[in-house]
Amino acid sequence: AKRAAEEAGVPTTPIIEVAVDGSTPADVSMPALVKAAAGGGGPGMRIVREGDDLAAAIESASREAAAAFGDATVFIEPYIEQGRHIEVQIVGDGEGEVLHFGERDCSVQRRNQKVIEEAPAVGLPDDVRAALHDGATRLARHVNYRGAGTVEFLVGNDGTITFLEVNTRLQVEHPVTEAVTDVDLVGLQFDVASGVGLEMTQEAISLSGHAVELRLVAEDPSSGWMPSTGVITAFDVPGNVRVDSGIRPGSVVTTNYDSLLAKIIVTGADRRTALAVAADAMRRADIGGVRTNADSLVAILTDDVFAEGGVDTGYLDRQPHVLQGVRPETADINAHLVAVVLDRVAANRRADRRWGFAPSGWRNLSTRGQRITMVESGGDAPVEYEVEYRLLGGDTWEFLLGPWPKADDDGALTPDDRPRLVVRRYGDAIEIDGRRTSPTISRLGEAWRVSGWSGRTEWHELPRFDEHDADLAGLGPVAPLPGTVIDVRVSDGDSVEADQVLMVIEAMKMEHQITTPSEAKVTAVRFSVGDRVDMGDLLVELEIGGQDS
Repeated sequence: AKRAAEEAGVPTTPIIEVAVDGSTPADVSMPALVKAAAGGGGPGMRIVREGDDLAAAIESASREAAAAFGDATVFIEPYIEQGRHIEVQIVGDGEGEVLHFGERDCSVQRRNQKVIEEAPAVGLPDDVRAALHDGATRLARHVNYRGAGTVEFLVGNDGTITFLEVNTRLQVEHPVTEAVTDVDLVGLQFDVASGVGLEMTQEAISLSGHAVELRLVAEDPSSGWMPSTGVITAFDVPGNVRVDSGIRPGSVVTTNYDSLLAKIIVTGADRRTALAVAADAMRRADIGGVRTNADSLVAILTDDVFAEGGVDTGYLDRQPHVLQGVRPETADINAHLVAVVLDRVAANRRADRRWGFAPSGWRNLSTRGQRITMVESGGDAPVEYEVEYRLLGGDTWEFLLGPWPKADDDGALTPDDRPRLVVRRYGDAIEIDGRRTSPTISRLGEAWRVSGWSGRTEWHELPRFDEHDADLAGLGPVAPLPGTVIDVRVSDGDSVEADQVLMVIEAMKMEHQITTPSEAKVTAVRFSVGDRVDMGDLLVELEIGGQDS
């Protein structure tokens, strides 16, 4: 494709081909991008900033490309910092006639994979926009392109255009182009394939409004976009949006496939309207059973930098706060906590055959409530909440939040200044001090996932007595998700440095490196290449500072 682009006069970057044996080429300028020849972004791509890392990047990218595309061929090209990823939708009839349907901005990316796509691209100078359209159609005419396709470019801060690749198919994000052009691209592709040809002219194609597509994925942005697996317990995206998905409650998300759960497409009269509708839909989305990027999508859509438009592919790296997602206010977190505790009470009553007949929250000392400690882990760091609750009568409860009163040295209790909440239940809704809300709760193993208007929280109960397995606790790194071991880089007895790669696991067509937290000695490698591992499996036993740790 790059050779054809050069012949057509479309600006491109020089490439360095990598030999079949994977040997490292000489004189490669940094930073560089190792890229799968058969790929289209994501798998088989590695950014390299130091020459010493090039060989390992080639090996890893080639292996990942072979697994994802069945072709291990990779090449090297210069890596362009802070470029916007702009692509042009085309359709050709194979006889030299090519139409373009405007451009899409796909610059919000993680691991070189798109997260949000928009049409049209905002903030592009008219001459740059025209050059993109011209370059895309010129390249397609040069090769007598037939069918639908996407010509992808990087646009530098100075307006410089660089050709990336051609995706010879309709892409995941094509609905945003259909939304702003009112053209059925799928139908048009069938027309071309059946010999009908292109019966419209370029002048007849116009854009109206703004469209945005969100990729909802089973990944945890706050943990380095770690894939999440499990059984979907709830899946509902409300609002005036289009949802393309095959996911429903009961669906199983595994490591064998891509993490994409759904595409959410939103159209508005202008960009501001489209972003607001999209953010509202994600706030109210109820997805249970796996971790997703829904909260991060809300944070991105409401971020001032993104709202200004024109972000580049490094946006997420420079705005790490959006990866944590939008956090609920204190009152909403308290409401989520109350909802979880009441759900726990109901679940315990259903499971207790002996005492299930007793009133909810019954105690022989009615003046003192039941006490538990819950941990909320949806933010930057886990936060403990001490809770005391008791049934006042009917569906009315009293909740006291905060540290329990403790005895001083002289035996006197400290003053009890905990906030007191009066809670009433109304079916699925709860009312706290006169404020009614209806958070949605789903269980994920031993955790509770709560979603509401202002965001999501995740909770688990802190056991009253710590449980430790002296044989396994803290011996070394564990598998962060289910997958297959594809590379083991250490042996028993090896000495390793901090952050050294011990093992590589493949899951969801991507590689995940397992590293050591500090200098250590390998006492036992528990898995070999080809072995399947489950989340939480101890992978490598380490000895740190002369003690197993």
